[in-house]
Amino acid sequence: MEMLAENCFIQTLNLSNNELRTQGAEVLCRMLPLNISLKCIKLAGNKLINSDAAFFDDVLSSNFRISELDLSYNEFGNKGAEFLGHMLANNESLERLNLSWNQIQTQGAVALSAGLRINITLKVLDLSCNGFGNEGALAIGETLKYNNTLLELNLSTNHINNEGVSNLCKGLDVNDNVKFLYLNNNPITVEGALRLLEVMQKNEKTNLEKISIQNVLVNENFMELLKGITNNRPQFQIEIRGVGGFVSGGRTHRLDPMKVIQDYLDKRKLRLSDFFRNMDKAGNMSVPVSDFRRALQQFNIPLDLIQVEELINKLDKENTGAIDYRKLVDTRNQMIQAHREQLRKEETRQRNEKQKTQRVLKTFRSAIKAITPRGSTVISSSQVKLPDIHPLKSSSSRHLSATPLSLWHRVVVSSSTRHSAPTLSSVQVHRQLSYSSKTPLVPAARLGSSPWTHSTSQPKMVPKSRVHSLSCPSVISNAERAPVSRSSPATSLHILQATPLREMKTKN
Repeated sequence: MEMLAENCFIQTLNLSNNELRTQGAEVLCRMLPLNISLKCIKLAGNKLINSDAAFFDDVLSSNFRISELDLSYNEFGNKGAEFLGHMLANNESLERLNLSWNQIQTQGAVALSAGLRINITLKVLDLSCNGFGNEGALAIGETLKYNNTLLELNLSTNHINNEGVSNLCKGLDVNDNVKFLYLNNNPITVEGALRLLEVMQKNEKTNLEKISIQNVLVNENFMELLKGITNNRPQFQIEIRGVGGFVSGGRTHRLDPMKVIQDYLDKRKLRLSDFFRNMDKAGNMSVPVSDFRRALQQFNIPLDLIQVEELINKLDKENTGAIDYRKLVDTRNQMIQAHREQLRKEETRQRNEKQKTQRVLKTFRSAIKAITPRGSTVISSSQVKLPDIHPLKSSSSRHLSATPLSLWHRVVVSSSTRHSAPTLSSVQVHRQLSYSSKTPLVPAARLGSSPWTHSTSQPKMVPKSRVHSLSCPSVISNAERAPVSRSSPATSLHILQATPLREMKTKN
């Protein structure tokens, strides 16, 4: 990291599958403000935990050079995703982000979705092999209604079923930017696959070119619908497992035979006793099994052979060869009670799902409001300190502004004079750095952290000998600092560098 602080040529840093852990993440993030060339960082499989994400949030919220970041196969979880969601809301350079295999579930999915909704640069996002579930898919779907930069989204292996696909499609129905969507290894059936094709029909402006659901078996109806879509959009392709009608449609659901009989009687306004008397010629309220089976066929009751045998086994459990009217009534009452219980469970399930959806959307809206970047909304500090790049010494500390999702609804609005940092896409800042093996690196201060100016903006490399520091830096008061527009980067950039007070007294 000491080497990279001075190096101005290396653009890709791949430290995947090592043992960086927390200390390595701290040292790396201390180096990034000093480096001027890195564009791609890969840190997969380094056992980074949730609190380590705070360092990336702090440095990448104001670093506008890194365009690709791979943090896959780590252990950020929901709390780490909250910091990364805050980073996405403020970053203006990332184009590719890989967060696969990070144990991110619903709460983290909402945080990432909130940041993605505000982000204006990210094009490729890999969230595979996490635990988003249907609620996480709902948050992503809400984000896709507004995000207009994302081109590729990978949600494979995230416990998303047909309901989650429907939640996701609410955003795809209006999104006109996403080209590639990956939903492999999710518990999706042909119903979810059909819902994805409906997006192609409903949204005339959709830009989808490829959908991957490689584990899903579809049926003939799906293939016919797909054929009609590809005739109008020949570039569209969808990856499936194959066609297998019965398997893809699932097991056929058979109604309770007693309910079929009751529905038959209700339709014709008949009573069960009247129905039984038509079979009971002897009038002893008992009929042979053969007569009962024959009567069901004569009355044209819509029961197949399997349902008839199932009903007879319930009515004649002792194999007496006869069916008693009282057993028929008891079976009917049990059916009605079971049907009511089933309806009650379904109503409870739907009510719980609705409440859960409302909670997710409420949290999502609160997160959006809380992480509005660099405006008058100031998020309370989490007081996470970032140590010096040198692992043994610490000369300063920096505080992060990310707030845990659980506290996002408590946003403090302030009249602070904070201003947004301009994009450094075409600006290279060079500082004269000289270190000894015993001198720790002193990190560059964040924009707006000090009134002392020290650098100049130059589009190309400049030899170190031509870079001079100001011996008598001028003081810029807070009132003189003009806010820099987020959408209109300044043509001339002044980097504000912290100068220790004791050094200024010495110079004076």
